[in-house]
Amino acid sequence: MELITLAHGSGGKSSHQLIEGLFYKYFRNDILEQRNDASVLPEILGRIAVSTDSFVIHPVFFPGGDIGKLSVYGTVNDLAMSGAKPLYITAAFIIEEGFPLKDLEKIVASMSEAAKAAEVKIIAGDTKVVEAGSADQIYINTTGIGILPKDMNIGGQNAKGGDKILVSGTLGDHGTAIMALRKGFEFVTDLESDCGLLSGMIQEILQAGADIKVLRDPTRGGLAATLNEISQQSKVGMLLEEGAIPVKQAVRSLCEILGLDPLYIANEGKLLVIAAEEDAERVLAVMKNHPLGKDAAMIGTVMDSPKGQVYLKTEIGGTRILHMPAGELLPRIC
Repeated sequence: MELITLAHGSGGKSSHQLIEGLFYKYFRNDILEQRNDASVLPEILGRIAVSTDSFVIHPVFFPGGDIGKLSVYGTVNDLAMSGAKPLYITAAFIIEEGFPLKDLEKIVASMSEAAKAAEVKIIAGDTKVVEAGSADQIYINTTGIGILPKDMNIGGQNAKGGDKILVSGTLGDHGTAIMALRKGFEFVTDLESDCGLLSGMIQEILQAGADIKVLRDPTRGGLAATLNEISQQSKVGMLLEEGAIPVKQAVRSLCEILGLDPLYIANEGKLLVIAAEEDAERVLAVMKNHPLGKDAAMIGTVMDSPKGQVYLKTEIGGTRILHMPAGELLPRIC
């Protein structure tokens, strides 16, 4: 089995063979073919959206995806949350000596497929190899570039009292799939990451002409962390209806076993929308009509006060505070 060696990161013959035989094989496009120290882009007219991220997930292959697919979709999704049209991605790899070359090719091929699905070009990159034991298999850093329409104003500071809170589907799928894999819970057979591309759904929502205040993907910290961030940005309160929040039974079951709350578990293919009350039903219909939104639901309301607090009305009629998580429930989830 051929393995990555320090020579693959040396800038010499092995590096050249890796770049030509693997990265250019899957990522080739007109901009990358410039083959210079910096890629020169066509002129972009309009406001530019930029997002950068690093992916260190363990394990690198998981039910529903891998680190390559996750790195592209995660970056594209972050750009789309601002209302931007994603255009370009850069990708830098830090690879541990001894990593199987065939696994690297699977990851690169997955990134290529994801980029095509997202209609973005991978336009620059870098590869570094570190000694065995200095990393854990492979890390990927990405930067995404998109273009923002002139009058687009979507952000966590825009929520107002009366706005409605919607999610595009079941929560906690990604985090519980990774937990089940790490802990060897083979008996939980129907857990799969929701790693998915959200830019298409977002474009359909924006084209519907609704008054969209906030778009977010509730990744690390899950729904609870994301809504706490928005409530603090907008200086509003929020009230969620527990019975309206979609969660798969397998996710509930595993969370009960581990003593966790699915509202704090990471997602990688779910969309959180805060929309004006009069447009909420229209947004929900658009989401449900999309393949990734069949389980979409309206789950709560924004309140003028108490500011910076998120409340959950339970199915038995009580109310509890959804606090900001104090720490990371599961490290290296993305």
